[in-house]
Amino acid sequence: MPRIRNDPNLNVCPDYAADVFENIRAQLVNENTTEAQAMQLLRNIWEANNNAVKVLWQQQLDDDREQREHRERLDEDEQERLNQERIDEEEAARKEEKKKNKHKYTPILETGIPNEPAITPCSYVLRKLDKGEYVELWYFTNDGLDEASIKKTIDDDAMILSTLADGSTAWVSSASTRNARSVVNDEDLPFEEFCQACPRFLTAIEEADWPEDRIRMMARFWMNIQVHKYRSLRDPIAHKTLLTYQAEQRKRWHVAAKSSVGPYDISVVNEKVLQDTREKVYWEERNKRDNARDYKVSIS
Repeated sequence: MPRIRNDPNLNVCPDYAADVFENIRAQLVNENTTEAQAMQLLRNIWEANNNAVKVLWQQQLDDDREQREHRERLDEDEQERLNQERIDEEEAARKEEKKKNKHKYTPILETGIPNEPAITPCSYVLRKLDKGEYVELWYFTNDGLDEASIKKTIDDDAMILSTLADGSTAWVSSASTRNARSVVNDEDLPFEEFCQACPRFLTAIEEADWPEDRIRMMARFWMNIQVHKYRSLRDPIAHKTLLTYQAEQRKRWHVAAKSSVGPYDISVVNEKVLQDTREKVYWEERNKRDNARDYKVSIS
């Protein structure tokens, strides 16, 4: 239906007594209808039509108001959605900022300066722990912590061009290159330094928000290594076996954690694997002695 453009409430009934309506009046006048009655009939017809238009006009006003209110509600809902979306994005950005720089937002404890300084490995190690990646225990020995403390002034995030093992070059962090030259593999650590590093490592992964089950597993894993019967033997091969087993199983666990195999429980010592490791360590150490002896003979 076409829209009504003008308010019918403002319309004025035409003067049907005017000369312009003479022809229309004449058509209505007959022996039963006078001219006055004809004019009244015309006025009645006009009023009936105008009243009908008034009803349509009011309906049109009501429809327009309802549509306007509906649009306003939609606009309000859309604005509310946009506002909530903005709030959610800002909250997500704050959470991401806190996650990336969690130490910046750590609440201040109601304690004074501690008697002993905090154990802080280099930022390269902290980043690897934050990602849940493998880190050598050497970084948590006295030597490793001393090096981190001495070289704090060097930017660990600085990128340098380094030559890789295959002869190619790549940009790597200065920390990874510097530490690679001095780091000692787990299997080559003295057992005393191994025992020294384990509790420090556990503290570090707690601060890195590792899951509780993984922290407990690592704690039991190292405890079982340290109290194993091989530890009490006077045979250096037995001690080397425990360190080698620990290093290999921890590396394999990290590889499995990123594969379809998934992380498994390494806390209980696998005696068969340990025995195989001892056999391998024995022959490696024997080959070293034999090579050293042969070298001495060749130069004598």
